[in-house]
Amino acid sequence: MLLQEFDESQRAVINPADIIAPVPGMPKVLVSCFASVTFERMVALLDAQPIAASKTANMTYPVYRAEAEGVPIALQMAGVGAPVCVGNLEEAFAMGVETVVLFGNCGVLNRSIADCSVILPTSALRDEGTSFHYAPPSDEMEVNPCYRELFLQVLAEHGVSCTMGKTWTTDAFYRETPEKVRHRREQGCVCVEMEAAAVAALARFRGKEAFIFFYAGDSLDGDGWDARSLSGHAKIDEKDRVAYLALETARRIALEKQQREV
Repeated sequence: MLLQEFDESQRAVINPADIIAPVPGMPKVLVSCFASVTFERMVALLDAQPIAASKTANMTYPVYRAEAEGVPIALQMAGVGAPVCVGNLEEAFAMGVETVVLFGNCGVLNRSIADCSVILPTSALRDEGTSFHYAPPSDEMEVNPCYRELFLQVLAEHGVSCTMGKTWTTDAFYRETPEKVRHRREQGCVCVEMEAAAVAALARFRGKEAFIFFYAGDSLDGDGWDARSLSGHAKIDEKDRVAYLALETARRIALEKQQREV
């Protein structure tokens, strides 16, 4: 099988460092968000300034420098789907980023998970292709081996609860059939998204760090699809609060890094 053909070589025909140079002053911690409305509100809130960019064939993803309570962090909107998300992060790592805090909405497989509530994945079922180019074949990928306790402390300080469990990473959102949803739920998955397994695999392969969390969006648990707050313009205040959790987590990670360097 092709998915068994993992090549552990760090050197490819085209490498991020071949086309991306380190960016002077690039913060070591990057906050990346899938939702464009929420991302734009973060950029405006922090008066972030562009310092670099990743480019695909039809879109540019600027990288911004900002300060969270005096601590430098980077911001970049995440590409949707594992290939573009991982490609952009490859380039961010080449620019000088060491840790990414990635967040966005996800579909829930249990309707009792409240809309816009926080979900912290502990592992990801690898039902996509990108992760298999960064890690040997397996059914699952560990997610969030680092900073889990730090994030839980941030949540506790702000009176926020979360759902912890396995996420289902899939490429084909129009093929999330009722039978597959039922099977994934039986396998312990609490949510579904498109990037977590691949981003976790990338970070491990490159010796970087990725912290990934979600907020609950649409529900696949029921007779039909329930969009709930999937729209980027729905429940803006709740999503702003989730963005704050990401920024505060990134700020504390950056502070930890600064203290280790002293």
